[in-house]
Amino acid sequence: MKRLRWLLLLLLPLALAAGLYAWGQRPLEVSIARVERDVPIRVFGLGTVEARILSRIGFEVSGVLVALEADHGDRVTAGAVLARLDDASQRARLARAEAMLQNAEAQQGRVAAIAERATATYAQKRSLAQRRRELANRGSGSLEAAELAETEALTAAADLTVARADIAVAQALLADARANLLAEQTTLAKHRLLAPFDAVVIARNREAGAALAPGEVIFTLVAPGSLWALAHVDEARAGQIREDQPAEIRLRSLPGEVFPARVVRIGLESDRVTEERRVNLRCERCPERPVIGEQLQVEIETGRLAEARLVPEAAITGFDGSQGRGWVLEGGVLRQRDLRFTGRTLDARLVLEQGAPEVITRILPGFREGRAARAQP
Repeated sequence: MKRLRWLLLLLLPLALAAGLYAWGQRPLEVSIARVERDVPIRVFGLGTVEARILSRIGFEVSGVLVALEADHGDRVTAGAVLARLDDASQRARLARAEAMLQNAEAQQGRVAAIAERATATYAQKRSLAQRRRELANRGSGSLEAAELAETEALTAAADLTVARADIAVAQALLADARANLLAEQTTLAKHRLLAPFDAVVIARNREAGAALAPGEVIFTLVAPGSLWALAHVDEARAGQIREDQPAEIRLRSLPGEVFPARVVRIGLESDRVTEERRVNLRCERCPERPVIGEQLQVEIETGRLAEARLVPEAAITGFDGSQGRGWVLEGGVLRQRDLRFTGRTLDARLVLEQGAPEVITRILPGFREGRAARAQP
């Protein structure tokens, strides 16, 4: 009896070891990548609400702001008056320019009359000089009188030249007066700030009574139809993005709503620091009151596969964007093989290329080369 007990004590560890060995050698049940149908390939990006047409406008001249005709949230039409500056001093300069124009016009008439008189005088003096020279040549008149008449004719010609020069000067002064009047009228018009296009006022920065410098921003305007999403997409995921591809937008302020959109522009320059590409999308159904600068998420559908076998990226080691190493089931045993992939889904699953072996989608403890395994039903 005692011998039997000792024998059992000796055999028990051996039996336990044999059982553990048999347990370790049992075929593992593993999950295999199966064919899935209608698989969307999407790219994720973060961004903000922006406007393609956004203007920060102000006066081109300095002055005191006396009236504001628009406020935050107002819709304005092109050419509408948004604000006014005190224009009393400018109106005085305009009145002075109008007076200078009237003076130049009067001077133009005066020099024209002088030129007409000089023309008539020159014609009369030249005719008299010719008659007296003819009389002197025939001996019927004094030579001295002929020379005096010719001298007077030359003087009249010089007076006519001066009168014509005065006309040119008067014309230049008239043109200068007109240009000065136009400049003062233009400056007066700049004392009114007009809307450059149909817009929504999203910011008003100053109030009535403020002294403004030229170019100081008063309003920020956005064209309502120019709102779009500016998304930043990882360069490694952006290669298949094309214009007009469908997308979905989720705003931070409305996380439960999805707004359909389409890609309208793809940036031609990547950010050298963040290694991201800028992509613009326009919503097909937009929120009622979008906020410029609000953060958002986008999912761009770059393709859709009729059928594909997918394996989680976590089950692949050394994935470099197109290939990696994974476990496969070959002849009922486990093997590690280099695998190639043709795409990546938004939930971090990789699309196996056609002809790939049976790839295991979940790594279990005890995996080793040559271990027996079978696929889960």
